[in-house]
Amino acid sequence: MRLFAKKHPKDDLLINEINKTKLALEAVYSNFENVVDPDLIDSCIYEMNAVQNRYKFLLKQAKASEKNYC
Repeated sequence: MRLFAKKHPKDDLLINEINKTKLALEAVYSNFENVVDPDLIDSCIYEMNAVQNRYKFLLKQAKASEKNYC
């Protein structure tokens, strides 16, 4: 599933990164639901926070890029 439709050729990389990060976030949520060891839970939480922060950053970049074209 694509999050954003392509609007400008130079945004292709950003859109691709957002989509890859969205998939990574889904994967880390899935892993979190399936682990039981406390160390693995901590590891999943750490990874989840990292991927969520990357996703937020990329969305901000996309919004800023969108404003530049309006």
